[in-house]
Parts: sequence; C-alpha cells; structure tokens
Amino acid sequence: MSQKISNRYHLELVSEVVGHARQLSQSEKEKLESYIGTNKTCYATGAGVEKRIVKEWIKKHPDLTRSEYIELLNSLYEGESVNEISIASELLESSPRLKKTVEPKHIDIWLNRLHGWAEVDSLCQSKFSADEVLANWREWKGLLMKLTLDSNVHKKRASLVLLTKPVRDSEDPRLIDLAFKNIDILKKHRDILVTKAISWLLRDLIKHNRERVQTYLRENGDTLPKFALRETKTKLLTGRKTPAGHIKRD
Repeated sequence: MSQKISNRYHLELVSEVVGHARQLSQSEKEKLESYIGTNKTCYATGAGVEKRIVKEWIKKHPDLTRSEYIELLNSLYEGESVNEISIASELLESSPRLKKTVEPKHIDIWLNRLHGWAEVDSLCQSKFSADEVLANWREWKGLLMKLTLDSNVHKKRASLVLLTKPVRDSEDPRLIDLAFKNIDILKKHRDILVTKAISWLLRDLIKHNRERVQTYLRENGDTLPKFALRETKTKLLTGRKTPAGHIKRD
C-alpha cells in the first residue's frame, strides 16, 4: 500500500485487513474489481471478516471520542482500497452512539472519493434511518437535493440510495415527496448507476405508496428508464423484482 497513512487507528484497521486477505491471481483480482466497479485496489477478505475486524477493534477502543471517530472516518474514506471504504461504513453501522455525530456535510465530503456501486452503497444503503434523517431534516433535504444536481454520477446514485431505507421505514410525506422529486430529476439519466437506483427506490416506495407509484408509472412511463419501469411493474404485480434470468437490456 503506497498511501502514507497518518491516523494510527486507520493503520491498525488496514493492518488487520491486509493480514486477513486471501491471495488472488491477477485475473481474479481484476474480475472482482470490475464487478464492484471500484477504481481502487481490493483485498479479498469478505464482509464477515471485516465485520469481525471492526467488532474487535471497537472493543479495544471503547472511549473513542467524537473527534477521533470523525477523523478516522475521514482518513478511511480517503483510502486507496475498497476495503477501507467498507471498513469505514461498517464503523458507521457498529457505532450507533458515535454515528449520531455524523452530519450530512460529512457524507457529501466522503462521497467525493467513492467510485462504483459497491462503494456508494456501502456508505448509503440502510446506514441512516428515517428518524435520523427527519431529526435533521433541513440539512438532509439540502444534501439530497444537492446530490441529484452534482455532475458526479456516484453522488446522483447516492441521492436515491440514501432514501431507500427511510421510505421503507416511514410514511412521512417529506421523505416520500423528496424521493419522487429526486427520481423525477434523474429519470432521463441513462447511466446504469442511476437507472438501477431509480428502480430500487421506486420498488421501496411501494410499501407505503402503492397507488402513488402506480400513478407515477402511468404518467412517466415514456421517460423512465425501461429497466426501472419493468422492475417496478413486476414488483407491483408479484411482490418480487424481475428474476435475474429475465432481465432484458434497454
């Protein structure tokens, strides 16, 4: 690892990751990195191993302060490996007390370094609940609207993925209205990072907003990505997404 790491906690975690990594052939490594869409190196550890690393590390550092926690996350999200990104995101999930100190502005900064669906989703998927978002609604709304307009496609994806858990968990109209607004802004975007996230968010909106989703599909079917339209219709009809073997190319 060529990166010079100054944060001692970051160094501890990276050493654990490297120590637990399996050796991969060059072709296996390239295949893995291509699949997850990363532009960083990837150590073959597995999610279960990383969870254990983080769990044990947290036990050793029970008195971590808010500033130390944020500085560690800042350092990890600047990392040269996809594993540092996933470790940072695991720290979010495993430290509920300290996660409360994370602000939307931090997420905006961390997203600057993320590349590919796996990195974006590790930070954005199911990490922040409806209650957490609504407790600081003004700043969250500002971030989520800002992300849709960013030239960075990974931030556009984040503007959708960050809302998937909140709209599943809550019927609050502020979340629902913003979800449809962000979808509407991005519906003509054809990068697969965005089209798949539109499909995902529409399908999660069905739980509390079936009729509104149906109406939205009728009124926007000509402009929505065909993939998102198909998968959402299938979820409405069957309760499931399209089986992998039946997905057609747009």
